[in-house]
Amino acid sequence: MTTTVRWHSIPELVRDAAERFGDAEAVVDGDTRLTFAELADQVRRTAGAFASAGVGPGDRVALWAPNSAEWMVAAFGLLTAGGVLVPVNTRFRDEEAHDIVVRSGAKALLVQNGFLDREFTGPPGVPVIDLKSDGRHGFLGSGDPLERKVGEDDLADIIFTSGTTGRPKGVMTTHGQTLRLYEEWCDLAQLRAGDRYLIVNPFFHIFGYKAGLVASLIRGATVLPLAVFDVDRVLELVEKERVTVLPGPPTLYHSLLEAGGGRDLSSLRVAVTGSADIPVELVRRITTELPFRHLMTGYGLTEAGTVTASRPGDPYEAVATTVGRPCEGFELRVADDGEVLVRGYGVMRGYLDDPAATAAAIDPDGWLHTGDLGELDAEGRLRIVGRKKDMFIVGGFNAYPAEIEGFLMRHPAVAQAAVIGVPDARLGQVGKAFVVPRAEVSEAELIAWAKERMAGFKVPCHVEFRTELPLNATGKVMKDRLS
Repeated sequence: MTTTVRWHSIPELVRDAAERFGDAEAVVDGDTRLTFAELADQVRRTAGAFASAGVGPGDRVALWAPNSAEWMVAAFGLLTAGGVLVPVNTRFRDEEAHDIVVRSGAKALLVQNGFLDREFTGPPGVPVIDLKSDGRHGFLGSGDPLERKVGEDDLADIIFTSGTTGRPKGVMTTHGQTLRLYEEWCDLAQLRAGDRYLIVNPFFHIFGYKAGLVASLIRGATVLPLAVFDVDRVLELVEKERVTVLPGPPTLYHSLLEAGGGRDLSSLRVAVTGSADIPVELVRRITTELPFRHLMTGYGLTEAGTVTASRPGDPYEAVATTVGRPCEGFELRVADDGEVLVRGYGVMRGYLDDPAATAAAIDPDGWLHTGDLGELDAEGRLRIVGRKKDMFIVGGFNAYPAEIEGFLMRHPAVAQAAVIGVPDARLGQVGKAFVVPRAEVSEAELIAWAKERMAGFKVPCHVEFRTELPLNATGKVMKDRLS
C-alpha cells in the first residue's frame, strides 16, 4: 500500500493549512502569536523578499538561528520562493558554520545575533541577515506576496550531519519525501488538530524541523518554539499554554522527572522519543510517573528520516525494549555483522557534492548502511544495540555501550550513564562508565551491583562520576569528549 500525499510541496502545505485552520493559532513565541492564515501571509511576503534579494529556484540559503517564529517564517518563505534550506547547528563555531555555508553554495545567511551572547558572522561575500533586527518587520515579510511552483521531486533541504564522527556531510532530501514520511509520523504519534506542541528539539535537526514544524502544519497543531532547553521554562510553558505534545531526547524526560513536582502537567498527552541508548527504565518512568497517555518510540537518521516507530496499542514491553517496526515504504534488514540496513523512498538523494561518501553509504542495491547495530525480534520490531563505532571488544567478546547503559540506569542512584571502551593491558579493552548520580553511590558499590546483573565482560571496570554529561544540541552524549 502506498500513502497518497495531498500536497506536492511544503509551500502547498502552508497554503492548505491556512485554508483548513484559518484563525487557529499556528505559532506562539513569547508575545508573538500568529494564526495559520497570518503565518501563510507572512511566508508569501518573505518569499517575495527572498526573490527581491536574488534568490531563485534551487538557490540555497543557510539558516543559523535558534527555534523561533522568525525561523519558521524564514524557512517556509525560502521554500515558497523555490529555494533550498540549509539549516546550521547553532552550537557550531564560526569556522564550522562557514564551512557549511561555503560548501552548500548558500547565497545568503540568516542569523540571530545575541543568541547565547554571540555575534554570528558569515564567510566573505555571503550577505548576512539578522532575523530579529531585520525580522518580521524588516526583511521577513517585506516583499510582495509570491509563491513559486515547486514539485515533489524538487530539493527541499540540505541538512548536514552532526559531524561527531568526521566532517559534516550534506544530506539532500526532496519535498515529496518529507511530506509522505511525516504525514505517516503524525498518525503514529497521534498528533491532532488543536494540539499544543512545545518544540524543544532544534529546528536545524529533522526532529524539530520535520517531525515538529512540518508535522504541525499537516495536522493543525500550534507550535511553541523553545530556543534553549531550560526545565523551569518548559514547566512554565506546559502550565501556561496547556501543552499537549512534548517530544524530545531522553535527557528532556530525565529533567521532567527530576523537577516536575508541584507543577500542573496534566495537559501532557503525547511523548515521542527515540535513541540507540534510551534505557528501558526511563521508558517505564515516562509512562508511569508522568501524565503522558501515548508514548511513541522510534528510530531515525538524517539520511532517511524516521525509519521505524512503535504503533498505538503496542504492548508496553515492546515500546520499552524496541524502536518499533518499519514505517510504510521502508525495508529493513540486519547484515551479518549486525549493522542495520534501510531501503525505501525516504532514503536521501545523496550527500552534497560527495559521490564517494554517497557510494560508501548506499550500496548498489539501494541499501543505506546506517552504522547502527541492531536485532529484529519475532514480530519484526527493531532493537538498537549500539553504534558500530561505539562497540568495544573485551577479551574477544563484543560489548555494546547502549546495553550496558540500560543496565546501569536501573540503579536507583543513577540519573544518567554513558559507557565507552578504554585500553586494557590484559583484555585489550574494558568498559568505563561516566555516571551522573541522583543519590549517593560509590564506584565499588555500582560495580558490585552491575556484576550481579550482567555478564562479567560487560561490567565497567571504571566509573567516573560527573555533574553532567557533554551533550550536543540534539541531546545526544558526545562520547568523543569522554575519556
